Amino acid sequence: MTTAHSESSTERTPGRAWTIRLTGHADRSATVTCTTAACRMPPRSKDLPALRAFAAQHVAAHAKAATVRPNAACHCRAQRCATHEHTRVHCAGTVVLILRHDPTVGRVWTLGEVCESCAPLIANATILARAARTPAPAPAEAAKKIAVPAQSGVPGGFFSSPSAAPAGEPTRRRPGRAARPRRGAAQGR
Repeated sequence: MTTAHSESSTERTPGRAWTIRLTGHADRSATVTCTTAACRMPPRSKDLPALRAFAAQHVAAHAKAATVRPNAACHCRAQRCATHEHTRVHCAGTVVLILRHDPTVGRVWTLGEVCESCAPLIANATILARAARTPAPAPAEAAKKIAVPAQSGVPGGFFSSPSAAPAGEPTRRRPGRAARPRRGAAQGR
């Protein structure tokens, strides 16, 4: 017997991260690498400004193509919060897409899905996008979606409410106290 795994919308998926790196070599040339194996990179070159511009454009393309997933877990937490190891925080909040780039070094660009709690603690990080929240249904629509459970009979022929009787049997209701006139009220006392 084979069972298929079904992923529910409440399950967390690992947060994604992309790192684009400009690496220099001894002959004064450089290469650009990306952690996504399918990405095509330019060949090794001595034109550093062109490689740096390509790396920045490549990061922008990844950021544009990435849709922040609302069910993603914080990537920072998966890395044991190494990017902000001096400050501990409990991962919480919606997921955001950040770009981490130190302009003084200018060799590494990292995009990542992290939580709102970790994002402000990561040095040189800029929030680029937030996960789309599912809109709450309007109260009238929410009331339509609430399923009213069917009233079932209890052993012995009794039912849970006086209005629920078996089909074909008349319902008998006793008048409530509000329907009975008080003794003194009819005489005007």
